[in-house]
Amino acid sequence: MKLRLATTLLLASTGLLAPASLFGGAWAQDDPPTAGSAAVTAAPSAKEAAAPSAAAAPAPPVSGPTAAVAPATEVAALAPDKTIDASTAARPEDTDGIAATVNDESISDYELRQRIQLFVATSGLHPTAEDMKRIRNQTLDRLEDEKIQLQEAVKKHVTVSPVEVDKAVNGMLEQNHLTIQQLRNILITAGASEQALRSQITAQIAWQKTVQDQYADLVNISPAQVDAEMRRFAEGASKPHFLVNEIFLPVTNPNQDAKVLQDAQGMVDQLKAGAQFSALAHQYSQNPAAAQGGSIGWVHEGQLSTELNAALVKMKPGDLSPPVRAAGGYYILQLSQRMEPQGTKISAPTTAPTNPDGSIPLARLLLPLGENPNQDLVSQGLNAGNQIRNNFQNCEQFKALSEKMTGSVYMDLGNMKPSDLSPEIQKALEQTLSGEATAPIVSEAGVEIIARCDKRVEIQTVYVPPTREQIQNSLFDQQISALAQRLMRDLKRGADVEVR
Repeated sequence: MKLRLATTLLLASTGLLAPASLFGGAWAQDDPPTAGSAAVTAAPSAKEAAAPSAAAAPAPPVSGPTAAVAPATEVAALAPDKTIDASTAARPEDTDGIAATVNDESISDYELRQRIQLFVATSGLHPTAEDMKRIRNQTLDRLEDEKIQLQEAVKKHVTVSPVEVDKAVNGMLEQNHLTIQQLRNILITAGASEQALRSQITAQIAWQKTVQDQYADLVNISPAQVDAEMRRFAEGASKPHFLVNEIFLPVTNPNQDAKVLQDAQGMVDQLKAGAQFSALAHQYSQNPAAAQGGSIGWVHEGQLSTELNAALVKMKPGDLSPPVRAAGGYYILQLSQRMEPQGTKISAPTTAPTNPDGSIPLARLLLPLGENPNQDLVSQGLNAGNQIRNNFQNCEQFKALSEKMTGSVYMDLGNMKPSDLSPEIQKALEQTLSGEATAPIVSEAGVEIIARCDKRVEIQTVYVPPTREQIQNSLFDQQISALAQRLMRDLKRGADVEVR
């Protein structure tokens, strides 16, 4: 069994592009995440594309198919022209100072700045000066780890082809409904570059290949192990299951408890303001799940510690917990999905009006396009509208978002009957559940998104136990991840690291 290099791993290391950072053109935010004047560079050379990334440890492989891939032409301008050798990672000509050396190989200040800017661009974070200090220190730690990983890749004669990097970039474009030009605009706004993004992806793949070459053939999952896991899943079938993400901040000294709690609460505030959970988990969380953007997978009721379980059972999909004090430190939980116990009877959700008179409380967000907009502008407006819809939480958030988007127009429409609205809006509402936003609609005024402000309907699903193949893949992932972490620990112990 081989390591499965899914594009979702790479998204975990960069962080999903934050919806707040996707709005360009006439609706750009008043306060972009960070100012930056650096222009996007030309297509990186082979050396540039192999520069280190921020991955602290390898993300374990993800079972199942990879993300859908956009047409290869989307990233043609990003692709280097030859296969990349991990030994070509350094770019001394871009250095304007040395941040650190790892076994006599340098990490430049330029490289560190680019990686910080890339993180800010893709995280949705609005960092304070104190945040930036912490981000700098942690990003440098990541780059030091990555330099060690790349040096090991060189010893194993690992190479990464441009096609592999292209596939990962295309996966990001597809999952975030972006064109390559929109991605470039996001990076320009933050002062980051395409080179930094490709470098991070390249190094992530190089490390995964290194781990695969060393350990994949040594991992053997026995039928008895799979049987034991299947019995464990069967025992939990009568309980609700939760798909959970977590950020863990350790308390190593009792005197630091208040400070760690303050940091955790600050992260909760950032997440509520639009920061991406996966990006913050990868940057800050101090447990192995950080490499997967904080995802700990599916757990059933009672499987986590008492403190965490008590918080989890009260949450609904999409909810974020306050900092929870449990063994070792503070946890922030995010509930992605919930499945009800096996055998639960579930009613189908409905799009019907919730008020007795047939009306629905509605709000409207307009992205004006101006007179006679060209197709590119219409496409940009629809992409922005889809991002707004995909990240819609409630009408209060809808209004707050409009206040950050220059040129957008928000209207509280109050209670309205669908029959009093245009045919286009009626059709969109027929496909929209309570508490959700419609797909974007192109009108003479621009791109419109209509939000239902009634209480969101929780869509329930019933627990379905995993198959033998899924369990086997999961066990393989766990073992290969543990071996990779052990390898990284041993390499770090033998490394000579000097911070300038």
